[in-house]
Amino acid sequence: MASDSALLSPAPDFTLVDQHGVDRTLAVELKQRPALLVFYPYAFSRICGGELRELQSALGEFEGRGVSLFAVSCDPMFSLRVYAEQEEFAFPLLSDFWPHGEVARAYGVLDEAKGCARRGSFLIGQDGVVQWSVVNPISEARPLAAYLDAL
Repeated sequence: MASDSALLSPAPDFTLVDQHGVDRTLAVELKQRPALLVFYPYAFSRICGGELRELQSALGEFEGRGVSLFAVSCDPMFSLRVYAEQEEFAFPLLSDFWPHGEVARAYGVLDEAKGCARRGSFLIGQDGVVQWSVVNPISEARPLAAYLDAL
């Protein structure tokens, strides 16, 4: 299901560590190019793995269109490191582990009862404004075609 409430509103800025322990700040990343934030519930889960592998297969498409891809979950950094190595993901996996789910909450996609992010995706322009978004229930994968159409 598409979410229009976030469109054309400022994206909440944040700093999270990636799977290598490197701080990633949205405002800094946006100075280079637009960003696609893909929130997902759990590393090592079936639906999430399928979605992230699809994004990996289309990484050249995102890069070719000048968009940085960041996947965000509430998993700890060390889990994300193992997950990225196992799956050979070549894009940053950001850890929203502590304060737990703070960034997912800021984007309106934290499932408070389950303690994980829902499947929310946000395309953010270099001006820091959300240009496109979609939020799906945890059980419903987002189609790769939706991302490519948004670009």
